[in-house]
Amino acid sequence: MTIQNIVKILTDSGIESNEANIEVKMLIEHFAGYGVKDIIMGKKLDSAKLAIVKEKAELRVKTRQPIQHIIGFADFMGEKFIVNPSVLIPRDETELLVRKAVEIINENNFKMALDVGTGSGCIACMVAKHTDCQIIGLDVSTDALNTALDNASRLNLFNKAIFRKSDIFSNVKPRESFDIIISNPPYIPPREKENIQKEVSFDPEIALYTKDEDGLEFYEKIVAEAPKILNPKGYLIFELGIGQADAVKNFMSKSFTQIEIFKDLAGIERVICGKLKS
Repeated sequence: MTIQNIVKILTDSGIESNEANIEVKMLIEHFAGYGVKDIIMGKKLDSAKLAIVKEKAELRVKTRQPIQHIIGFADFMGEKFIVNPSVLIPRDETELLVRKAVEIINENNFKMALDVGTGSGCIACMVAKHTDCQIIGLDVSTDALNTALDNASRLNLFNKAIFRKSDIFSNVKPRESFDIIISNPPYIPPREKENIQKEVSFDPEIALYTKDEDGLEFYEKIVAEAPKILNPKGYLIFELGIGQADAVKNFMSKSFTQIEIFKDLAGIERVICGKLKS
């Protein structure tokens, strides 16, 4: 059994070659403690560890469970985040949301941020790490909040990233206000559930799907309530689903100005932000 044999186990199941190589590398690093330096030094992977990696690759093929769930971690913006079935696995697209939020916060010297639907806490943690802002992450799921807290603890972000159970803004305290509200809300319409990739089905449905037909309900709710808890000249920034930019911009145009939309590397309109009108 060689590493290439294990890669072939994944490619034979329909996983694209480049992705299969990345996943096997992740399995080897996690379960065998074997990294790039070991490859350069010519270190051989012993058969016992190779057998464990093969077993995990076969589990991946059999269940279509995401590699991040098998490992228990996901890479996001240079950090490893604990993931499990109670939280959405961080996606590359969300990096654009975080980087734009960090840019706005640092340009304006903002001190208080809110992350609505924090999940694993990856957004809140990276905002806390890269700014002088304190951020509160809200989520309706207790299990997700426990995961977010674990991630913040691993990154030593005590008192910078704080987490609280809340259904959107239901548990925002009286007289609390924020300079920026950030959210990657559920935005997949329920009709798309039957066509969803098997790996995505391992993410919690509460983090993926809306109840309305267009996947817009959370944008509409957050936009309607956000002005009540934003400081003057505060910002609202969202991650977008495919084809939702115009509708969300329309929601925001009543209370927000300087609305900008940013495309991801695939050319998809992925992030929208706006500044509260005076």
